[in-house]
Amino acid sequence: MAILINGKELATKVRRELKEEVVELKKQGIQPKLAVIMVGNDGASVVYVRNKSKACEEIGIAFEEFLLKEETTREELLGLIEELNNREDVHGILLQSPIPKHLDIREAFNAISYKKDVDGFHPINVGKLAIGEECFVSCTPAGVMKMLEEHHIETQGKSAVVIGRSNIVGRPLAQLLINSNATVTVCHSKTQNIAEIAKKADILIAALGKPKFVTEDMVKEGAVVIDVGINRKEDGKLVGDVDFENVEKKASYITPVPGGVGPMTIAMLMSNVCRAARGI
Repeated sequence: MAILINGKELATKVRRELKEEVVELKKQGIQPKLAVIMVGNDGASVVYVRNKSKACEEIGIAFEEFLLKEETTREELLGLIEELNNREDVHGILLQSPIPKHLDIREAFNAISYKKDVDGFHPINVGKLAIGEECFVSCTPAGVMKMLEEHHIETQGKSAVVIGRSNIVGRPLAQLLINSNATVTVCHSKTQNIAEIAKKADILIAALGKPKFVTEDMVKEGAVVIDVGINRKEDGKLVGDVDFENVEKKASYITPVPGGVGPMTIAMLMSNVCRAARGI
């Protein structure tokens, strides 16, 4: 039976350490601050922003919210981003997605200064990650690496398979694993024989958004299985991309859904804000 990687417990530990770090930063006259921009009134976004606000409050990070109307123009959004880029009291800027379809989210992300890009989406940060330089890393992949590190799971020389190639999770996670000396294969919707490839993985990461896609027969005995997926079933229950009940019997380590990778995302966002405040 697999050892459970409890993301909730680890996130609590990370947040506790960050709280102490913020106290030290304040002694140096630095008040870390996160600015969040939300355009429109997407229900899920409202919940996410509230959770980020609560995390900031708990840790001692100042939080400023900008709620823009659905009909906000490109010029208004880019103007606000530019204003926040120039504000010395704001260390991190986060644009909550989705945004209304008439706005170009890639253009907006690119407009955020890479030094305040605590989401790790700016091309400069993505490029720095690719060449192994210090940068802001997308929060979910950073959280996954923190979980592996916390449980002393060796990546060097190991075969890692990432299922999913999104710009937010799959691609940066593959790059982080390469940077940690793993041998990485990325599978996606056009990959043939995913099951056979997955079965060779020492570390198998599912990040594709399909409920219970990874089944027991796709997992090598003793593999580490990280489930990034969060899917809501018709009955309202949350399930991951991994068939947890059956895969758990075969894996050496496994993350649950909920309570696995999810809580780490906000914890790593808070970590990025503190790094931005320190000028890293």
